Amino acid sequence: MFDHVGFPCSDVETSVAFYTAVFAPLGASVSMRIPTGPPGAPEVVGLSTGGPHADFWLAPGGAVTQELHIAFAAPDRAAVDAVHEAAQAYGAEVLHAPRIFPEYHPGYYGVFLRDPDGHNVEAVHHTF
Repeated sequence: MFDHVGFPCSDVETSVAFYTAVFAPLGASVSMRIPTGPPGAPEVVGLSTGGPHADFWLAPGGAVTQELHIAFAAPDRAAVDAVHEAAQAYGAEVLHAPRIFPEYHPGYYGVFLRDPDGHNVEAVHHTF
């Protein structure tokens, strides 16, 4: 359904460090940077999980006051567990450790985390 999505953030580079470290087990890496002004100005940064284009964008503009949520697809439960381990190593707040969430649907296996701007971010694998 979606081609890409973006989050405004209070500090782009802090968010880039978080997402590339925590979601590295899913292949998250910087794939594009777009200047927003003179040299030294914050950039808009596109992250990819291995596809042909950036699918998650981080942009300067301050934190959104209402919590946003995004779930990144994991290829298997081991990848969800690896994101959890990376989050713990990074020092990220873990909202919900990896487990099956039957209230969503049978086989919904995810980990929920808090990003630097307070958003609820997730790695999820669906086993049917």
